[in-house]
Amino acid sequence: MKINQKNKENNKYHFFFGNLANPLRVEIITLLKKKEMSVTELGKAINVEQSKLSHALANLRRCNLVKTKREGKQIIYSLNKKTLLPILEIIDNHSTLNCGGNCAECKIQH
Repeated sequence: MKINQKNKENNKYHFFFGNLANPLRVEIITLLKKKEMSVTELGKAINVEQSKLSHALANLRRCNLVKTKREGKQIIYSLNKKTLLPILEIIDNHSTLNCGGNCAECKIQH
């Protein structure tokens, strides 16, 4: 493998998992796993500044982790279930099998 190909592959993983490493984006993903929501609903549920929420949603959209549809004047966000549900299931299974259901027990320092 050429160096530039390796860096491209590393960047792909870096950006994908970077979305899952951001606490705000994870909170959005967790909410959207339950149901579709508008920006207003997400903002009320998370209680975060509109600009931070918009930035987080833009990153998730850019990587196609969330999808949007328009309902009247509102943009409704939903999870890209085809991609994310299997990944979230793997994480849940890993946590149950290896961390006693609580990955915080691993005490990974950030």
